[in-house]
Amino acid sequence: MSMPIYLDHNATTPVHPAVREAMLPWLGGQFGNPSSSHAYGREAAAALAQAREAVAQLVGASQDEVVFVSGGTEADNLAILGAVLPRDRIVMSAVEHPAVEAAVLARGVEVERLQVDRNARVELVAARGRLQRPAGMLTVMLAQNETGTLQPVAELSALARAAAPDVVVHCDAAQAVGKVPVDMRALGVDLLTIVGHKFYAPVGIGALVVRRGVALHPISHGGGQQRGLRSGTEPVALAVALGAACSLAAADLVRESARQLELRELLWQRLRQGAPTLVRSGADVPTLPNTLHVRVPDRSGAAILAAAPEVAASTGSACHAVLDHGPDDMVAVGGVLGAMGVDPREAAGALRLSLGRSTTRDDIERAAQALLRGM
Repeated sequence: MSMPIYLDHNATTPVHPAVREAMLPWLGGQFGNPSSSHAYGREAAAALAQAREAVAQLVGASQDEVVFVSGGTEADNLAILGAVLPRDRIVMSAVEHPAVEAAVLARGVEVERLQVDRNARVELVAARGRLQRPAGMLTVMLAQNETGTLQPVAELSALARAAAPDVVVHCDAAQAVGKVPVDMRALGVDLLTIVGHKFYAPVGIGALVVRRGVALHPISHGGGQQRGLRSGTEPVALAVALGAACSLAAADLVRESARQLELRELLWQRLRQGAPTLVRSGADVPTLPNTLHVRVPDRSGAAILAAAPEVAASTGSACHAVLDHGPDDMVAVGGVLGAMGVDPREAAGALRLSLGRSTTRDDIERAAQALLRGM
């Protein structure tokens, strides 16, 4: 039995062959504790440094600013719970990932949410008023994980700094890195979350990029590795894999993004031809090139996918307790779609279709036919 067409790359991606090849030696004959002074340790430390450099280059950072962590949840928690804030007030968008939401609430400070429009994009006019009052931290994701909407992070950062030059700006870029160009300095952010399994590295590795000069306390304690910010022996194989994934993305980011964008638009055309009442999220704003989020009036997204087993995708209608950028990677309707002002009955018909490197034109044609039969 053949596997279904995979249109759930925003949930997770397969490990790319080049990434697997890069990490395999560190799962076998190559080994060593990077903190050891002998040849094995020096070789491991050199591999870590090379991986850090690849991560840094992809996001416009320096090698010494990269802290390897286990994934998005740890990176978000380290950023939000570990940051030394100049004042006890955090401003965040109303459509953040649960990992950010939970960490902010755990911090126990005043929280203010920036509202979004029908495209899940932060409304800059309203945000300007809320950011006039100095904040201790601003945290805004770069790409909304469900709709694919790209947030105006640079503009929001500038507004926050105009009122409070010492504000700490965190950006969860889990869905954006490897799909669109990301430059943390151009974005004006101090802390940047990266998640490997969103762009062809294995699950279990990510990074928090910490701009030089930003005060951060560790949230776990031990041997003091990684400048004391994340103690524990570094997982060399996984770090090498993340570095390889970053190098892979950097090599063909523009070309591959353009290819996926073309296929995404083809998918939208085919679906719209067969179902003219479809509603598309993010139609009027910048979005990830691989992500198509639609709502089918008077239908259940889950029922559509159940009737189209040839396609592996996600719905936006279920309430998921996901705190690790995990399998379904969805936020409750009351979160993202509710913040967009979408009626719960309409939200029930949501589908998130996310393309990847392996997606072909034939996949798109067949997936569209299967989904339309399900509708």
